Amino acid sequence: MSATVKQEVLDLITRLPEETSIEDIQYHLYVLQKIKNGITDVREGRVLYHTDAKRKFEKWLGK
Repeated sequence: MSATVKQEVLDLITRLPEETSIEDIQYHLYVLQKIKNGITDVREGRVLYHTDAKRKFEKWLGK
């Protein structure tokens, strides 16, 4: 069972130090969301393998 968004945020905040700023909280929430987006992308097959990325860069750079 996955936690609700509210519970995830509460869990995150309780793990941070007392002197954490709003900016720190925003940053941690941003990173958490990006990680979740990445996991979703992998599960749904939206990935680019290293060799494919190298091939694309080589095309773009004319190598």
